Amino acid sequence: MLSQQIRTWDVLDARVLETLRELPRESFVPESDRDLAFADTEVPLAHGQHMMAPKVEARLLQELAVEPTDSALEIGTGSGYLAACLGRLAESVVSLEIFADLSDAAGERLERAGIDNVSLRDEDAMQADFEGGFDVIAITASIPKQSERFIELLNPEGRLFVVIGRPPIMEAILVRKHPDGSWTEKSLFETLLTPMINADLSEPFVL
Repeated sequence: MLSQQIRTWDVLDARVLETLRELPRESFVPESDRDLAFADTEVPLAHGQHMMAPKVEARLLQELAVEPTDSALEIGTGSGYLAACLGRLAESVVSLEIFADLSDAAGERLERAGIDNVSLRDEDAMQADFEGGFDVIAITASIPKQSERFIELLNPEGRLFVVIGRPPIMEAILVRKHPDGSWTEKSLFETLLTPMINADLSEPFVL
């Protein structure tokens, strides 16, 4: 996976590559789809949710440039794999999942992997309240347009990875918040992600 998918997407960060080598991705994939663990595709989960393709997860981690002292927020726990990766790279992680059964299963996988700095919360990210800010935020589902709700949660110099748009065109964006409270965006690549539930309250997603 590392040679065929990850490096071809210009993922060269040593800490990210080490994390991907050490964490058994197959242990976070539902048993019925273990053969897809390293495939260049999303892996289906319950409730119509998906694990991101390995190369997208790797680019996300590299672009966020997670430091060992960082606090991280993940929106969409899913299988728990990305939460585990963030747990290896950051000091602490809060991960939200709207489906309690996905969160419970992810918690068991995290425990088996020896990841003890990830706090799981069964909540809708569009309704949740947070105390304090975060240095990095990873949103693992797409949203139709940029939302300042998540940008406001960033600490100064904080980074946010988000995929914005509607099928068939979505764009991965890195947001960086500056000390004066302003923020800038960097376009990374085009991709497709499962839409975040309740992200668009004005009109529903149509796939």
